[in-house]
Amino acid sequence: MKFRNFALLLMSFAISLPACAQAQATHEFRLANGMKIIVREDHRTPTVVHMVWYRAGSMDETSGTTGVAHVLEHMMFKGTKTLKPGEFSRKVAALGGRENAFTGKDYTAYYQQIDSAKLGEVITLEADRMNNLVLDEKEFAPEIKVIMEERRLRTEDRAASLLDESLQATAFTAHPYRWPIIGWMSDLQRMTVHDAQDWYQRWYAPNNATMVVVGDVKPAQVRALAEQHFGAIAARPLPLTRPQTEPQQRGIKRVLVKAPAENPAVILAFKVPALRDIEQDEDAYALDVLEAVLDGYDNARLNSKLVRADKIAHSVNASYDGFVRGPTLFTLAGTPVKGVSTLELEKRLRAEIERIANDGVTASELQRVKTQLIASQVYKRDSVFGQAMEIGSMEMAGVKHTDIDRIIDQLKAVTPQQVQAVARKYFGDDALTIATLAPQPLPAKTTPPAVKTRH
Repeated sequence: MKFRNFALLLMSFAISLPACAQAQATHEFRLANGMKIIVREDHRTPTVVHMVWYRAGSMDETSGTTGVAHVLEHMMFKGTKTLKPGEFSRKVAALGGRENAFTGKDYTAYYQQIDSAKLGEVITLEADRMNNLVLDEKEFAPEIKVIMEERRLRTEDRAASLLDESLQATAFTAHPYRWPIIGWMSDLQRMTVHDAQDWYQRWYAPNNATMVVVGDVKPAQVRALAEQHFGAIAARPLPLTRPQTEPQQRGIKRVLVKAPAENPAVILAFKVPALRDIEQDEDAYALDVLEAVLDGYDNARLNSKLVRADKIAHSVNASYDGFVRGPTLFTLAGTPVKGVSTLELEKRLRAEIERIANDGVTASELQRVKTQLIASQVYKRDSVFGQAMEIGSMEMAGVKHTDIDRIIDQLKAVTPQQVQAVARKYFGDDALTIATLAPQPLPAKTTPPAVKTRH
């Protein structure tokens, strides 16, 4: 999740945020077993979002069992000592709620959105599967096939997904961000129920979990429910991990991907710093604003110049995410129009960075960017789910949700000179990986088989 997707929008609280969307009080406490509980009151509607985040994602996997975090996510719905396979979801539906889960590089999260009067019942269910999950070979065997089919449909049959997968695998040499969240197919083919069981035992402990509750609740009520249902689950020693530090890159890396597609495409990925120190990492804030200058609104620089004015690309975009546990990339991407090569588009994308490095941005442009970001994001706070996502994502990245006000201050303080400085500093050849899609003929259309997923 990008800074501008959940931080810059809050700058509007000091400008023009309607009273109905203002943030409510947030409370935090920790159970004796180490589980963190964060509660945000929002009494506008009688609903609540309940989420449990485990700080274990694909970056915590090891070679040979890539994809196991996502596999366990699926298996978490396959029964416990007290519930039959699928009964978790049926119970939530019977309560009138909705539920799902998602796996990322840095975490795995489970959620329910439900009438606030039913909160205790979903907490009971979530605590049960934290402590009493049953991993059965009869359930695992068909589910791993579902996951392999999911990989085929979402990655292997999609040129854009293959391009991104190859980019990550090329950009990162040592860090586990180099492998896909869903895992390599060869690892999925060899995975066993014991791999999933081992992952569950290693990481699914209360002292590695954060519960986030947002909605029509009182903190004392949530605390009592958490103590009642999660409090008795014993903490466990967590695995000792060693940092996977990326070696210094010493020149441009390139990867060419041949896949069925209608159009070519190119992605340029530059290694840049993530946010680690709220007070000291000024470059991370400037990079986030640079992304917004390039691609933060309809008439931002990339779209205005390369798509509308010069008409050399069908689409272009920039992306930067500083809220991650590992290393991060600043990407520029685009699809050229017919007659324009990916090499030409690559040069033009870099030229837009160089233009900022040489000429900078004006104070008025910077203010316009911030205003656009605020206008596009201000009403996100109307969503209790969005608030829960914001809190959980920050916590998993190692950034305290209570620091959001300070982050906003830092973003508001970014100057044109700082934006120009990071454009000069981080976009050289020795930080660059380029992934190019060479389109191949599209196969005859067929109806793909239905795949049941958790997403």
